[in-house]
Parts: sequence; structure tokens; C-alpha cells
Amino acid sequence: MPIKSYLVFPKQGKKALLEASLKDIPSCEIIQAENKDLIILVSETADQGEEDALMQKLSEIESLDHLNLVAGFNDDNLNH
Repeated sequence: MPIKSYLVFPKQGKKALLEASLKDIPSCEIIQAENKDLIILVSETADQGEEDALMQKLSEIESLDHLNLVAGFNDDNLNH
């Protein structure tokens, strides 16, 4: 199960719209950053197919300027 965290940068003046879009995605949780122009996003997906679908959804959000992967963890590797 991949768990990843990202720094998410909204387009100028679009932070509230971006937050609303991210809150609608079930596999994502957003955390308010101290920097007013930044959102922290944590995602948890069940498998690679769900991860690919999440990346597609994120790429379609027009208020998102860019995102940076900060950390990733896949607990499936612990059981092998």
C-alpha cells in the first residue's frame, strides 16, 4: 500500500479552489502548512492501479501549479 506525501503549490489566487478539489479525492488527506501558499498532501492507495488513477486526477486539477514528492513508503515490501 503506497503512502506518499507531497508539497502542493496552487496557482496564484487558487489555493481555496485547490484545497476543495483535493478534499474530494478519497485517498488523499490535506494538511495546512504554515506557509500560506502551500498545501501538504498525504495519499494512501491500495495498489499501482489506484496510484495511477490518483496521479491522473491530480494532473487534471487546473488550480494546481505543481507538486513535489517529499516521501514515499510501500508497506507491501515488508511482508516479502
